Amino acid sequence: MTNRDNALWQQYWRDRRTDFHQKTVNPFLIRFWPGLGLAPGSRVLVPLCGKSLDMLWLIEQGYRVLGIELSPLAVRAFFREHQMQPTRRNEGPLTRWGHGNLGLLCGDFFAMTEADLGPIDAIYDHTAFTALPEDIRRRYVAHLNAITPAARKLLLLTAEDAEEGQSPAQASAAAPEIAALYGERFEIELSHVERVIEDAAQAPDAPPECVYYKVYRLSQRDECQKALA
Repeated sequence: MTNRDNALWQQYWRDRRTDFHQKTVNPFLIRFWPGLGLAPGSRVLVPLCGKSLDMLWLIEQGYRVLGIELSPLAVRAFFREHQMQPTRRNEGPLTRWGHGNLGLLCGDFFAMTEADLGPIDAIYDHTAFTALPEDIRRRYVAHLNAITPAARKLLLLTAEDAEEGQSPAQASAAAPEIAALYGERFEIELSHVERVIEDAAQAPDAPPECVYYKVYRLSQRDECQKALA
C-alpha cells in the first residue's frame, strides 16, 4: 500500500473506528478450514490480521499462527483483551510479538521477506484481499507469493459487490480477478457462495446493495510444488 493508505489505516485504530472487526469467529472459517486437510502443527499465515479472533480458533485446532498487522495499537489491544503477556522484540523496521503458538509481526506487509516469516504451510485470508484497493491487489498477491513459496493451501474469503448488468449466475461464479491473480500458482475451487442484501451504509435513502460472500479453497499446483522440491 502507499504511505497514505498506511497512515489512514493507523488513524482508524487511533480513532477507534474499527467497526470492521468481527466480534466472533468467522463461521466460514469453522466450516471450510477442515477441508484443507492440513496436519496439526502446520504453520498458518494470517495477513492484515487486525485483532481477529480467527487466529485464536486456528490455535485451538492445533495450528501455529503468524499474523501480520500494520498497527501496533491493534496488536497491543489483541494481547490485552485476551489477557496474554507476550514477548516482544524489534527486528529492524518490524516488531515481533509472541505468545505460545501465536506470533504477530507488526509492520508494513510489503516490507516483509520470506526470511522474516519463516516456513509457512498455509494462508488464511479473510480480510486482506477484499479490503485492499483494486489497484493494489496484484501487488499484494505477487508479494504474498514471494514470501510464502512453500504454502500449499490458501483459504480465501471475499465479499464481492454485484456489478451492473451481471446476471445472478455470473455474480455467483468465481471472479475473473481471482483466476487472473492466483491461477498461475494455485488450483482454485469456489466452495461456497452466499448472496446477501445489505443496507447502504453511507446513504440511508439509497437502495439496498447486493453482496456475494464467497469462499475459495486454493491448492498449490503440482508443478509449483515440484519446482520447490
